[in-house]
Amino acid sequence: MTLEFITDYINSKINENQDILIFTFYELRLKNNLSESETKRFLELAQIRLENLGYKTYKAGEKFVYVDIVCKVKENELMVAVKK
Repeated sequence: MTLEFITDYINSKINENQDILIFTFYELRLKNNLSESETKRFLELAQIRLENLGYKTYKAGEKFVYVDIVCKVKENELMVAVKK
């Protein structure tokens, strides 16, 4: 896993929906074949990048507001980023 991978992955998520980005266990661990430590590092670096891009990030179990609805990050979702 490289910084280029992280940047490209975030950019592809933003292209899908720039208001809310959802990073799931399936996407990172199974689809992209990241190890547990790589996944943890990905999330740390992605969180920094997303906050610099104006997103607020949330981890599994945390609550957030999206389109005036209170939501909770699901167990299979490792991180959710909402545009401020």
